[in-house]
Amino acid sequence: MQAQTYEITFLGQAGTVLRTEFDDCEVTIGPGTTTLRAELPDRGALSGLIERISSLGLDVIDVSLMAPPPRAGAQPTWRTARGCA
Repeated sequence: MQAQTYEITFLGQAGTVLRTEFDDCEVTIGPGTTTLRAELPDRGALSGLIERISSLGLDVIDVSLMAPPPRAGAQPTWRTARGCA
């Protein structure tokens, strides 16, 4: 299975100390939230990261699977619905 990139957002703005807890993730601070971006090998790793967040008393509000970047040289595929004018 290929690793996938996830973004996990929780309430609150992570300070310096909390950011060190997630030094294996890209950390983005937003208005009232913190988002972690991580490439994870499987769902077990995703569950483990969510558990790490929860064990710190933080409330997860969103988990998103990010679309993989387009492959080099790949052409976009366009599809149209039949019957559309």
